[in-house]
Amino acid sequence: MMRFKQYTMAAVAGLCVLTACQRDYNDPGTEYAPNMYVSIPYEPLTQVEENKLTPTGANVLPPVPGTISRRNYPTKYVDEYGNEYDLGLMVYRTHPDSIEVAEKTLKNPLPATKQVIAEGKVLYERFCQPCHGAKGQGDGPVGQKYKGVANIAAMKFNDGHIFHVITHGKGRMWPHASQLNPLERWKIVHYVHVLSGDLPESGIVPGQEEKASETQEGTAAEQSSEVAMAN
Repeated sequence: MMRFKQYTMAAVAGLCVLTACQRDYNDPGTEYAPNMYVSIPYEPLTQVEENKLTPTGANVLPPVPGTISRRNYPTKYVDEYGNEYDLGLMVYRTHPDSIEVAEKTLKNPLPATKQVIAEGKVLYERFCQPCHGAKGQGDGPVGQKYKGVANIAAMKFNDGHIFHVITHGKGRMWPHASQLNPLERWKIVHYVHVLSGDLPESGIVPGQEEKASETQEGTAAEQSSEVAMAN
């Protein structure tokens, strides 16, 4: 009788082993006390049972038709003169601590036209003016309470520096990448140059940049000549 029980137990154990080897690898097996580790709210990447609130029964819904990834979207801009600018994929992954790299490598891809500057002004008033003030002097209503806000009108930052700071923040300024897409940030960059006196608010007509530069150089040369004659 004793041997019969031993043989029976061995047979049952062998049957269990063979059954376990044939189990589907995707089968997690028997779950004990699922309420201990299965979330009551629906989780997008966990599908325990059918979701009765969605058409397909899945927790994860497919993107809306026509949806474009935020990090990889083509950007084209048409200015008031009918010129189209293909800005390509404006993906910016420079490390927050690499502001020197941004200063050396980034240049505003948008033309400094009146329309671009006007749009940059609107964005500046919405997102920057509360801290930096209407004239960029750091005297906005929030800046007066927050303290330590930069006077951007008195600082001669280049395109890369301004874009990097808007994206990642600096000092007491928080990042604004989630509020402003790259195209909007570049528009603000131009308007910051207006506040610092590096650009006219009326903008520059495309193709006239070289003429404007020559005019400035000629004016500087005339002033130097007048100073030399006066001395």
